[in-house]
Amino acid sequence: MPALNEGGVERGALEIAQAIVSAGGRALIATTGGKLEPQLRRMGAEIFHMPLDRKGPVRMWLNTGRLKRLIRREGVDLVHARSRAPAWSGWRATQKTGTPFITTYHGAYNEGPMGKRRYNSVMARGKPVIAVSNFIAGMIRERHGTDPANIVTIPRGADLSIFSRDLVSPDRIATLVSEWRLEEEARPIFMLPGRLTRWKGQEVFIDACKIVREKRGSDAFLGLIVGSDKPGSGYLSGLERRITGTGTADCIRIVGTCTDMPAAYMLANCVLSASTDPEAFGRVAVEAQAMGCPVIATNHGGGCETVDDDTTGVLVEPGNAAAMASAMEEILDLTEEQRGWVFDAATTRVALHFSIERMQSSTLDVYEQVLGQNFPSR
Repeated sequence: MPALNEGGVERGALEIAQAIVSAGGRALIATTGGKLEPQLRRMGAEIFHMPLDRKGPVRMWLNTGRLKRLIRREGVDLVHARSRAPAWSGWRATQKTGTPFITTYHGAYNEGPMGKRRYNSVMARGKPVIAVSNFIAGMIRERHGTDPANIVTIPRGADLSIFSRDLVSPDRIATLVSEWRLEEEARPIFMLPGRLTRWKGQEVFIDACKIVREKRGSDAFLGLIVGSDKPGSGYLSGLERRITGTGTADCIRIVGTCTDMPAAYMLANCVLSASTDPEAFGRVAVEAQAMGCPVIATNHGGGCETVDDDTTGVLVEPGNAAAMASAMEEILDLTEEQRGWVFDAATTRVALHFSIERMQSSTLDVYEQVLGQNFPSR
């Protein structure tokens, strides 16, 4: 993989490395490195530094040689690639060493420039290919003509040892209340977490808040936008101007990044996943449901699979502020008894289908099937 910083690919690698080590195997990670490296080393993973974040053909060719030597020197049984540039080097190395090669297809990769589909196609060369949702599995079949028998769908999941209401102390909630200046706040909170970028739907959320405010007043709710934008993008300032222009400054706040999302979900009466482009999976919706929180999600991509419409939340048309506003009003009108039903349905759904433990176990099952042998402690 390219690096070991925050992101879905990195978190997935960390979770699988943990499972491999716990099952008695060796987890070797070839990467440029990053801030998750100390955590991986503490859990027993081994890091091998290579410039795998480079996409140039010469660098990728050199990385093929580095990976080939690593595979032979360490007696690697199986290579699992999670990103495109490293996957090309890894695939070529395994062609030379005869090592089984698996990929995880993490996202709906852009196919704009000529040749981009071929560049993406390496993620469909795994034997098998792991898709993070049924949506992604369908995309792999459509774009690359991959045999359905060579695709295994393993949804990503929420870590239930972290995302549980029983594990969040009052002190953690109080700290967040103080940071976000919510001490005097009694309004129901609608929370939209995610990187501040146009396709995550913050603008649609602001427009939906405007509609709800016009119908119910600014005292009816508080919208919190959680996240930060890419330095120099100007997107944050654009959102601030939109809030001012829509007259919603009295009911929307942008609070920046959050390092304690379980506590944040505890503060929310509803969490939104408003992406205008399809999410490959959508971890926010799953983590929020693990905390028993109702979810409003856009009705495409992974959201269709993680949110049970009208049971654990509401699915709405992407980019439709009026539909989102209507869903927000539905949430505002829930009785305490109905909220209890949502809590039970949401936490049960995640425990059954979208836990980290389930994802880890299913991935190790794939490894064992490919290798024809079990891990020592499994």
